[in-house]
Amino acid sequence: MPRLTAILSLFFVMAISMTAAEAADKGPAYLDGEKAGPDFQVQGEYEGKIGKDTKVGVQVIARGDGKFDAVVFGNGLPGSGWDPRQPKIHLKGETNDDIVEFTGLNFNGAIKDGIFAGIAEDDVKFELRKIQRSSPTMGLKPPEGAIVLFDGTNVDALAEGKIEDGKLLGVPVRSKQKFNNYTLHLEFRSPYMPEARGQGRGNSGMYLNDQYECQILDSFGLEGKNNECGGFYQIQEPKVNMCLPPLSWQTYDVDFQAAKFDSKGKKVTPAIVTVRQNGVVIHDKLKLPHTTPGGGQNDEKLPGSLFLQDHGDPVRFRNFWVVEK
Repeated sequence: MPRLTAILSLFFVMAISMTAAEAADKGPAYLDGEKAGPDFQVQGEYEGKIGKDTKVGVQVIARGDGKFDAVVFGNGLPGSGWDPRQPKIHLKGETNDDIVEFTGLNFNGAIKDGIFAGIAEDDVKFELRKIQRSSPTMGLKPPEGAIVLFDGTNVDALAEGKIEDGKLLGVPVRSKQKFNNYTLHLEFRSPYMPEARGQGRGNSGMYLNDQYECQILDSFGLEGKNNECGGFYQIQEPKVNMCLPPLSWQTYDVDFQAAKFDSKGKKVTPAIVTVRQNGVVIHDKLKLPHTTPGGGQNDEKLPGSLFLQDHGDPVRFRNFWVVEK
C-alpha cells in the first residue's frame, strides 16, 4: 500500500507539472489584431484559381515565430465549394524577409501583400487573394418573444458572467433560467494564440441544458474532430470544420429538443440537435445518446441552464438569446 501511495503521489505531481507546462506553452493570447504582430496579418483564408478555371481555397494557420501551416482545398474553402469527401493538401511555410514561402506535395508558393501565388503540379500557376468571410447570421436580432441572455448592457439574466472589453461577455457563463426545447443564437470570438496547440488554443464550450457540450475552440484549419470546434465532445464530429480564423466573430445557431421519457422514467427519445456554424449546417438532427463531461448537470429528465465554459482562455461572447418552443 505505501508503494501504491507513492506511485499515485508521483503521478499526481507529474500531472500538475504537465498541466503547468502546457499552460506555459500557450504563449500570449491576443485580443487586438493590431497588436498581434506580422504573422497575424498573414494567417487567414485565401481564395482564387489554379490554372484558368479551377477554384481553390487555402487556410493559412500561424504557428508562431514566423512559421505557418497551410491547407489547400479543391473547388473552394469549407462551406464554399469544398466537398469534405475530397482530400486536402498540407503545406509548411516560413517567413523569409517580408515573404512567407510555402512548400508541400506538388505545391510551391509564397505570400506577399495579401496575395498567395505559386506553381503546382505540371507547372500550373495559381494566384489567390486573402478574403475575410462573415456569418450570414452575424448580428441577427432576437425575434419577438425571445429571451435575451446578453446584449452587451448587463448580465442580469446570468448566474455567472461578467462584462469584459467594453460590451463583451466573459466566461464562465450560466443562465439563471432553465430550458427544455428551444432555438438559440450565440456569437463568439476566439483569441489569437499562435504558440498554443490543440486544446490550449482558445478553449471554451457551449453546454446545452448544462450537459451536452458543443466545443468552442480555435480549430481553424484543423481536421474537425469531436474535440475540436463544432464537435459534440465524445459523441460526434462536425460535418465540416467551419471554424474561421482567430479573432473573427463566429456564430452558432442551434435548434434543440430535449430527451423524452415515458411514465416509468425510461428514455424513449434522445435529445436531438441541429447546429449551424457560420450559417453552415454542421449537425443535422443529431441524436445525443448521453451527456458529456464538464457541465453542471447530469440528468436528461430535467430542463437545464445554458452554460459557457471557462477553460482559462479569453474567449468572448455577444448577442446571446433564446426562443423557447
